[in-house]
Amino acid sequence: MPMIMITGQKGVLSSRQARFQMVNTVAAMQPLTKMSRQIVSPSMIPTIVREAFHLAEEETPGPVHLELPEDIAAEKCKPVPLIPPHPFEYPIASEQALNRAAEMIMAAKRPLVMLGAAASRPRATNALAQFITRTNIPYFTTQMGKGTVSVTTELYMGTAALSERDYVHEAIEQADLIITIGHSTVEKPPFIMGPHLKVIHVGYQSATVEKIYFPQAEVIGDMGPSLKLLADKIEGKIPHADALLPLREGILSKITARSTEDRFTPQRMVHDVRQVMPRDGILALDNGMYKIWFARNYRTQMANTILLDNALATMGAGLPSAIMASLLYPERRVMAVCGDGGFMMNSQELETAVRLKLNLVVLVIEDHAFGMIRWKQAVDHFPDFGMTFSNPDLVKYAEAYGARGTRVKHIQDFQSILENAFKEGGVHLVIFPIDYSENKRVLVDELQNRLPPEQKVK
Repeated sequence: MPMIMITGQKGVLSSRQARFQMVNTVAAMQPLTKMSRQIVSPSMIPTIVREAFHLAEEETPGPVHLELPEDIAAEKCKPVPLIPPHPFEYPIASEQALNRAAEMIMAAKRPLVMLGAAASRPRATNALAQFITRTNIPYFTTQMGKGTVSVTTELYMGTAALSERDYVHEAIEQADLIITIGHSTVEKPPFIMGPHLKVIHVGYQSATVEKIYFPQAEVIGDMGPSLKLLADKIEGKIPHADALLPLREGILSKITARSTEDRFTPQRMVHDVRQVMPRDGILALDNGMYKIWFARNYRTQMANTILLDNALATMGAGLPSAIMASLLYPERRVMAVCGDGGFMMNSQELETAVRLKLNLVVLVIEDHAFGMIRWKQAVDHFPDFGMTFSNPDLVKYAEAYGARGTRVKHIQDFQSILENAFKEGGVHLVIFPIDYSENKRVLVDELQNRLPPEQKVK
């Protein structure tokens, strides 16, 4: 996501005590941004601001940090002409690369497409949808690639919320060729690449070669036009395009099993949220155990309608992300989905949402624990230690900020509570007391049965 951050600083030229309230923010931001610089002269502002926006928007989009010391900000200066931006023009993949990829796809016995985070760029989504339709190759997505192509298509196989052993990996394990589109290895690995598998990397930038990701071919350039040219070469010429499609029904039926049971399970929660969110509704997920369930079970139908972080996976981001989404798209339904741990890290932003008079539903999944780490402790057979905590009365907490608060007491009321919250408008906190026993039953015991005996955890 392109972002410009401007921070202040004590005076650097007028300081009489250099260490007083001074932190090297520029250095602190360097590992986290594409560029971090201090403005040391008013005359350089047009140049550095132009460069900041250019870098932030250039592939891969990301944050840029500028620091403006207070004495530099106070200087008087003559007017300086601005430097206007110019449109980005990305090159198209070479003919040689397209031909190599086309030959591999046409020769594949069990091809599969994977859509990653960069596939959701607005300029590429139409061409990507046409590529899927024209080639008729089944596809799956990474967590951050969800919604790139409407999942109403009969070619959707699922989302790789885990790196291995999930039901979608039944197709991945049988594929002899995966065409990864827009994938970045900053994401949690969607699959573990083995010696039998060939991979074609399609992206704006070359692949980062890793132990578990080493493509044999690359199609590098502007993805939209490049995919169109590739589709022109292979449309109607892929004899085994749909070879893996018979697995689809079984994979999806296992993923959606028990989604309508009258229990406070993750499956039921995701099912009911999907029912009240329209096609263009936006979910902004915080980070926790529920993210795996939304990644597996939530059926997106438009690009960028589920915002989640599958890279650093920082807690506390759900509510601020939802606030920004609501500001940008006030006409659309926006819901923040947070665990109680992540919510309490930034819960003060309820005041911001109320003050800005936003229409926003905040779903807080309450288990009185840092559920993801607690689950990992159980998976690795560690004692259940140090991951639980108590919460304030979250209904009263919401009301203290001027928001509304509702605790779901009966699962049958969950959908209507969400629907009424959206219809009433304003900021509404909905507390969902989750039953996370399904974590072990499904994500450990059930998926464990997919492993051959020699690989099962003893």
